[in-house]
Amino acid sequence: MLLGQLNAAASPLTQEQLQKLQGLAGELNPIQQAWVSGYLAATANAATLTGSFGQSAATAVESAPLTILYGSQTGNAKGVAVKIQQQAEAKGLATKLVNMSDYKPANLKKEKFIVVAVSTYGEGEPPEDAETLHEFLASKKAPKLDGVKQAVIGLGDSSYEFFCQTAKDFESRLSALGAEVLVPRIDLDVDYEEQADAWIEQALNAFEPELKAQQQAGASNVVAMPFGVAQPAQSQYNKQNPFAAELTVVQKITGRNSSKDVRHVEISLEGSDITYQPGDALGVYFLNDEQRVDEVLTVLGLDGNAEVKLGEQALSLRTALTENLELTQSYPGFVEKYAAATGNEELAAIVEDKAALRAFIEARQIFDVIKQFPGKLDAQALVECCRKLQARLYSIASSQAEVEEEVHLTVSVVEFDAFGEQHFGGCSGYLAHRAEEGVKVKVFSEHNDNFRLPADDNKPVIMVGPGTGIAPFRAFLQEREAREAQGENWLFFGNPNFTEDFLYQVEIQKYVKDGLLNRVDLAFSRDQAEKIYVQDRLREKGAEVYAWLEKGAHFYVCGDANRMAKDVHQALLDIVKAHGGKDDEQAEQYLKTLRSENRYQKDVY
Repeated sequence: MLLGQLNAAASPLTQEQLQKLQGLAGELNPIQQAWVSGYLAATANAATLTGSFGQSAATAVESAPLTILYGSQTGNAKGVAVKIQQQAEAKGLATKLVNMSDYKPANLKKEKFIVVAVSTYGEGEPPEDAETLHEFLASKKAPKLDGVKQAVIGLGDSSYEFFCQTAKDFESRLSALGAEVLVPRIDLDVDYEEQADAWIEQALNAFEPELKAQQQAGASNVVAMPFGVAQPAQSQYNKQNPFAAELTVVQKITGRNSSKDVRHVEISLEGSDITYQPGDALGVYFLNDEQRVDEVLTVLGLDGNAEVKLGEQALSLRTALTENLELTQSYPGFVEKYAAATGNEELAAIVEDKAALRAFIEARQIFDVIKQFPGKLDAQALVECCRKLQARLYSIASSQAEVEEEVHLTVSVVEFDAFGEQHFGGCSGYLAHRAEEGVKVKVFSEHNDNFRLPADDNKPVIMVGPGTGIAPFRAFLQEREAREAQGENWLFFGNPNFTEDFLYQVEIQKYVKDGLLNRVDLAFSRDQAEKIYVQDRLREKGAEVYAWLEKGAHFYVCGDANRMAKDVHQALLDIVKAHGGKDDEQAEQYLKTLRSENRYQKDVY
């Protein structure tokens, strides 16, 4: 029976509880509903056991589990954490898997065994869900952790300067509080799966003896408790096994004279079991430019038909360079390996100077390095210099409640001139200029539980999404319309010019006309002498923004992490101070409270 059809009179729930349950069910897909059903049954069973055994249940709680804390920006660290839990429980170890955003820092003093899986983004910053715990560990409030065993696994991208900085921070701060490093931290690049598997096995082998010893010591009294949160059933398609989906639409949605080339992309998911929610991302694999592949082969004097190996897979060098290896996004590891493989002293000197290396790769794609520093190496050596091609993640711009077996994206084409040539981003260039409608592209959905509409459809939402940051808010609006949500919706959108860059203008105007969008504030920065951005519009409407927050609004930001998101955060602080009568510290705490209540969420890149 659907929750919406439940007879409230027959329910053991209060009216308020029933409304909350109906609100939650409304935003869950069938797979998630099935998982919630199983989880509630398991919890109820555990409660029954507790009541039956009394003292033994208390003893179970005292037996410390392996606490697995994860902080994830795109879902990779969460995936690693889930794998740690699954393998630990396969060994018979009790676990507790917790998103850092849901973890109470005060509980640290109760822990005995901690594994941290955390990513890093931007300039060495923690992901959104790790911010509070990261800050707490550096504060005077952090407790002593003598006797605690820890292990940290970091995920990052070595093309950024502060590679895996957050993982380094967690390990050093836990150590400073007295926690013993049981297994050395590992810092993993984008191609991390095999190394992660090896580290997980090493870490669990190190934790197992003491964990099992304490479990056995209390075995006669222990009742099995649901420490581990069961994972929902997942699609058969994922990052390692993507779905070959049909590319149905690639349409430019910026004007002829725009400084930006933005494409609306539609992909069919028909024949897959892929589901997604507004706020999720789509991972897209692409093919490298065949012209660039030919240039690399020519410059290095290599035969494209030469057989090479990628792990256990044998294939031609041309196929590997086109389908499997990164040729656009530069990173230090390639330059280091290529310099060694070719014996190039000039490149080797650059590798030794970290600042020079950063400047060098920032200006170049990988094929630029090869063309500018050709050398002698064989086909397999070239392959071993490169890392695997990584899917690009795009915020999903549609709701399945509206588009069903489709998924929509809003893709800004990366384009620049360098060394006398036009350059394009790997995936955006492929979608915009080389992939024809009707071709198959390999995709998977990447869930983002840190960017969700409120469960209560009566809650108001404020959405700040300049440029392609509009994407998830198009999905939000489609979802709110499909759910007939009564909560008010307020959109802040910005771009350079009204006539050239008003993305989804017709749709937005229709939502205003239909009453779904209650307020829209636009910031077209180049349409007047003084540049105006979304943060300026926020300040202009500061009194109303604060009033919305005070009545329970959820505040969302999507787009550029380096400048826009920071400027919006500062504007929000200024608004809280000016219209809430708070000082700096109180305003910061106000926003921290919003974050802890999941009412201030960011999807930034």
